[in-house]
Amino acid sequence: MAFSSTIPSCDTSLLLKRSNKVLSNLPKPIFNLKYVPAKVHASHVVSNPLSKSFQYQEVNNKTETIPLPVFDFDDYMIRKGKQVNKALDESVPMQHPEKIHESMRYSLLAGGKRVRPILCVAACELVGGTEELAMPTACAMEMIHTMSLIHDDLPCMDNDDLRRGKPTNHKVFGEETAVLAGDALLSLAFEHVAAKTMNVSPERLVQVLAEMGNSVGSQGLVAGQIVDIDSEGKKISLTDLEYIHIHKTARLLEASVVCGAIVGGADSESIENVRKYARYIGLLFQVVDDILDVTKSSEELGKTAGKDLATDKATYPKLMGIDEAKKFAEKLVDQANQQLASFDPAKAAPLYHFARYIASRQN
Repeated sequence: MAFSSTIPSCDTSLLLKRSNKVLSNLPKPIFNLKYVPAKVHASHVVSNPLSKSFQYQEVNNKTETIPLPVFDFDDYMIRKGKQVNKALDESVPMQHPEKIHESMRYSLLAGGKRVRPILCVAACELVGGTEELAMPTACAMEMIHTMSLIHDDLPCMDNDDLRRGKPTNHKVFGEETAVLAGDALLSLAFEHVAAKTMNVSPERLVQVLAEMGNSVGSQGLVAGQIVDIDSEGKKISLTDLEYIHIHKTARLLEASVVCGAIVGGADSESIENVRKYARYIGLLFQVVDDILDVTKSSEELGKTAGKDLATDKATYPKLMGIDEAKKFAEKLVDQANQQLASFDPAKAAPLYHFARYIASRQN
């Protein structure tokens, strides 16, 4: 069966072309993205490889700082977090075989900031949708994220014993069960969107499923993970590091925002704008993560601190220095918020505050 879905075919470095009208009067951006919408078959989503990256000296370019709209972001996160947690709890009931469902629930319900599902809901509401419309997709994004954490913690990957302040899944249930729990969560994510999403057209559901698949596969999270593994102990460039984190971290955040917008009924221009926003905050998330890894304790982080240094992994602080990495993070906040200028400020308020929240997080 042939069907099409709109998925970006793009240079994975950010904002090389300033074709968007929102950016037309701004200074040169700090790193590059060339975004070219293209029709592709959902069964064969292709993303172009990284060809150019931001230049280090551009980090110091000035960008316009947009004042944050008045908004109770803490209350918003608490309210949305409770709704997400309730939906996640209902999405994986205890049933036979008990061991695998217990393992899935252990990691899925272990807490966390729920950044990806809340971003999905916020993007849906931004374009006129509702929390109810977005929730199945929001849960699916958290299932995929949790799968990635379970697998990332395995001895054959990052070999970690602590996640969200608790023993990692394989430490509690064994490696075999942890692998299967991750596999089951990934499968359930797609099933959950297809089975539980109501009042959304089949065409838009196909777009969502294609976006999800691309974000986690060999052109998305897996691409970043394999390049990250191959880069351990090697001297790599900022271009290489950006490739890793655009795929390993930013791509799933991007999919969360884009899928929320698709479900909410966004037009192509709005989807493009929120995609760019999400790329910036996705990279911001990793820059901050790298900084926290060398400035916070394991108790403060809820996971093992200093692992990047111990394994000689390339990080933004290592390649840029702590001070320049912090400056870079601030520029990413400003660049992310520039992408929201065409939206109603009141509806965009959660996303404006999200960028600042990610930049200032302490764990």
